[in-house]
Amino acid sequence: MDYRIDGRRALVMGASRGLGRAIAEALLAEGVKTAICARDTDRLQKTAKEIGALPFPCDLSQPGAGARLVQEVTARLGGLDILLVNTGGPAPASFETIDEAQWRAGFESLWLSAVSPIRAALPGMRAQKWGRILVVTSVAAREPLPNLMISNALRAGLHGLINALSREIGADGITVNALMPGYTLTERLKEAGFKAEEVAKTVPLGRIGKPEEFAALACFLASEPAGYVTGQAIACDGGLLRSI
Repeated sequence: MDYRIDGRRALVMGASRGLGRAIAEALLAEGVKTAICARDTDRLQKTAKEIGALPFPCDLSQPGAGARLVQEVTARLGGLDILLVNTGGPAPASFETIDEAQWRAGFESLWLSAVSPIRAALPGMRAQKWGRILVVTSVAAREPLPNLMISNALRAGLHGLINALSREIGADGITVNALMPGYTLTERLKEAGFKAEEVAKTVPLGRIGKPEEFAALACFLASEPAGYVTGQAIACDGGLLRSI
């Protein structure tokens, strides 16, 4: 399939490893000029060299960091066509163990780290009458997962934001969608304490997903042929979600 995005310009956040890296690699393979960001400067530089992307170190949890990042990338690439928002999830926790400071930190890392770069990217996309905004959330945003209270609560709100935003920017040729990864073979899965063998038993396909499978969905939604898909939250989860 010809995605017709050769020469487009993209920023993929949280791309030094895992899903973000896989998406950056998929876009690069389609001829997209791709910038990547992450907090860990050494790992970011290593990844950028390995896949041929432009590195931009950035801690997205800091106020205003997302907007500054978009401005820097836009200046470097001469514009921005595709924005992929991807931030790490908060540590597992139940409601009674989470204090107010943790809720505020979660809001900064999951909510404002998405809103800030989107706001910064929109003027340029509107001016050129073309844009693709993708936000990586989680299946937990639709069906809450045990012991992931902050993620369950805040990521569900992002879906409301994405649907509402799609109605405001659609006439400008900009689409915005959420991508919900299920259990995928990344470092994050191990860090969250999940055991791959046990998790695989809960997935209808009987296995854990591959990062490149998730990246294929992201690449399609970033494409020209996906121009009529907007305001959606789409899962790549092996059939894990039970809701219709």
